Amino acid sequence: MFNTQHIADLLTELTKKELSIRYKNMVFGYLWSIASPLAYAFIYFFVFQVVLKIPQPNYALFLIAGLYPWQWISNSLGQAPTNFVSNSSLIKKTQFPRFLIPLVTVIQDSLHFLFTIPILILFAIYFNVPPSADWIWKVPLIFGAQFLFVYSLHLLIATLTLFFRDIERFVQIFVTVAFYLTPVLYSETMIPERYQNLIPLNPFATLLINWKHTFLGIDLDWGLVGFSYLWSLFFFVVAHWIYKKLSWRFAEIM
Repeated sequence: MFNTQHIADLLTELTKKELSIRYKNMVFGYLWSIASPLAYAFIYFFVFQVVLKIPQPNYALFLIAGLYPWQWISNSLGQAPTNFVSNSSLIKKTQFPRFLIPLVTVIQDSLHFLFTIPILILFAIYFNVPPSADWIWKVPLIFGAQFLFVYSLHLLIATLTLFFRDIERFVQIFVTVAFYLTPVLYSETMIPERYQNLIPLNPFATLLINWKHTFLGIDLDWGLVGFSYLWSLFFFVVAHWIYKKLSWRFAEIM
């Protein structure tokens, strides 16, 4: 039987192992984590600012303030369908809380995101929107909501994919659609007024809007912060309920 200390120790060891693999070449691993969103930011900047001339001040900073948090979401959900499957040998041979596998993945991706914050700081300084002391509490506040949300959704997708393999085909489509329905490339103020009241129904939007507000020096929308945590708790309860109902069959299904 695993107690809290055993779970903490196992989580630490699994995380160290995965990080050592992922960051075997630390320099290039880190550079890739920041370079990929910057490349997309350059393309989006050219299309939306240069060609379409979206009236958004400091658009380059605006873009990366949304793309870096989104990279965390996209990476974690993209790995979810195959997470349990790719660890089938471990699941079959060892008795341990299987929810640690998705948790380790999300921890890695969250660290990737934290490693990008120095780049955000440099951009903020360049655009004369330097970090304020408020970042000290705003970043952990939004980070906590996103971590819980992404982990819960990852666990839910990973669990259900073992029993319904076609889910894997829809995850990428879902993430792509969610990206364009979320104010990453555009401001929430550009959404028509008649649709503004729908923003809290998009859990990705409630997170991304407040990340942008944090990095752009805008006051948080406390209503959206509240919705972020409500969505996170909702998916956490649903994901763990389904996981507990089905986890005893994992080894059998694999």
